[in-house]
Amino acid sequence: MSDLFVKVCGLRTGQDVDTAVEAGADAVGFVFAASARTVDAATARRLVQRVPARVLTVGVFRGQSVDEVRRLTEESGIRAVQLHGDEGPEYYETLREDGRTLIRATAATAVPCRCGDWGEDLLLLDAPDPGSGKPWNWASPKFTAPAGRWLLAGGLRPDNVHRAAEVTGAWGVDVSSGVESERGVKSPELIRAFIAAARQ
Repeated sequence: MSDLFVKVCGLRTGQDVDTAVEAGADAVGFVFAASARTVDAATARRLVQRVPARVLTVGVFRGQSVDEVRRLTEESGIRAVQLHGDEGPEYYETLREDGRTLIRATAATAVPCRCGDWGEDLLLLDAPDPGSGKPWNWASPKFTAPAGRWLLAGGLRPDNVHRAAEVTGAWGVDVSSGVESERGVKSPELIRAFIAAARQ
């Protein structure tokens, strides 16, 4: 599992970013959608500048216009866009022109057959209530993993991420609330523990 792709999302401080990068995260996420973890473009830009080129910087959007997504992406300097709402294929077609990595996030209650159907580079399967920290039943025998590169999210923590990745065969994992000491506040210890557990 050492090659498992790990994304740590909802980062808001320099310490958050530095901890995730030093612990070996492959991607770090900044939330522009309404959330306890929301950052503005100026804050995100300062944080992005701390991130080495080998780590993917991701902006998370939900229910925002394509023009707003493009503006915040440009102003912050992020290299990937994650759409987490009801955005249709036309969003991906428009954003593809900007040359950034595109991540399509969807609830695990409606699993696509494969990654890439809407032009996304990565697929993310989350709980029906994203960002809540509530897990979904990824161990269900009824769950069929999509083909291609996809990330497992929703209720992952240091104590369950390794098994979750093994059971589902996920290409990668994504965490936010599972590495927080309180809602919206990241714990350096939990970030390090999560990445170590994912890669054990």
